[in-house]
Amino acid sequence: MTDRSDVLVVGAGIVGLATARAILRSKPGLKIAIVDKEPTIAAHQTGHNSGVLHAGVYYAPGSRKAAMCRAGKTQLEAFAAEHGIPFERCGKLIVAVDESEAPKLTDLLARAQGNGVTGAELVGPERMKEIEPHVVGVKALWSPETGVIDFRRVAEALAADVEAAGGEILLGRRVTAIKEMSGERIVETTGGALTARDVIVCAGLQADRLAAMTGTPGPRIVPFRGDYYLLRPEAAAIVRALIYPVPDPRFPFLGVHFTRRIDGEVWAGPNAVLAFAREGYRRRDISPTDMAGVLTYRGFLRVAGKYMSTGIGEMWRDFNKRAFLAALRRFIPELTRADLLPGPSGVRAQAIDIRGQMIDDFAVGGSAHVLHVQNAPSPAATASLAIGDWLAHAASERFGLESHPA
Repeated sequence: MTDRSDVLVVGAGIVGLATARAILRSKPGLKIAIVDKEPTIAAHQTGHNSGVLHAGVYYAPGSRKAAMCRAGKTQLEAFAAEHGIPFERCGKLIVAVDESEAPKLTDLLARAQGNGVTGAELVGPERMKEIEPHVVGVKALWSPETGVIDFRRVAEALAADVEAAGGEILLGRRVTAIKEMSGERIVETTGGALTARDVIVCAGLQADRLAAMTGTPGPRIVPFRGDYYLLRPEAAAIVRALIYPVPDPRFPFLGVHFTRRIDGEVWAGPNAVLAFAREGYRRRDISPTDMAGVLTYRGFLRVAGKYMSTGIGEMWRDFNKRAFLAALRRFIPELTRADLLPGPSGVRAQAIDIRGQMIDDFAVGGSAHVLHVQNAPSPAATASLAIGDWLAHAASERFGLESHPA
């Protein structure tokens, strides 16, 4: 192990791993290292992902999300096939439960077609029953390309590729400062100082704090926890694919839905409530520092005022199983309380600017020798290989990276 690298990537989630791999593939011979505060890779958003391979239905045509989701999904499926990682194109049914929601499906179809999503179509109740026999609704958008995969396995394969190409992965080292000295970046960690010519930060839930270390302005990260229930096996058997609600275009969260995972489990959820800690996966996880940072941030207070009623509804479902069940029964009325078993949870890093705007698209910032990923929400896992290529190209131009001879 060496304490000096040409490029140091901070963050061993799927985006950081994909970025390091992309640099090593495009600039062979560079000394690349990844540092992460956790003892394992993919410890947070990647490892808690529901596993959906998004086709690109939701995203505004022309956005980075739209382009990278489409390109990334194609790349990821090829990567999975090459590395023996199972995935399945099980399809997604976006259901309008009443006539008031049906017109929004037409707009979603236009988005899907604008993004090059093939096979997407509007279907009526009869076709809906063929796809998902237990679902009720008046109309739906069917996306047969949408799939599922285990993103932790993808991350493990990316890490293996990085190490096989000569990269290092340094775990259990929390970054405490990023400084410049004699034309180098000195990255201080709890495991000792690391030196790098250039730094790329892919820190997810800690992205804004790492950006602050280099004086890089940008949005604040506000954590939102999402809790899932597991359907008991008998209930899981009636869900064939992915069942989603019609999304509210004003809100970045998709609402409670059903996800048939690659291992056969069916997750029902999630809700979206303010997490009391950035890495708080349980209701009782509370960080006074994290909470103070959120509750004193004007951007969050403006968001809270704007979405007060929505937030109250999400909190009510979080604490009331009957209310959560009612949201699920809009789509599958035969579900009962006994069908819902305790499930996993995740925390989403939601970037919010000082004006109270939730940042929707992928975003980067930084300086001549430091590149910060400031926002990489869903579908970042699906798009990870495309994001990695994008960041590798940006780093090459910004840092002037050159391959080292073998």
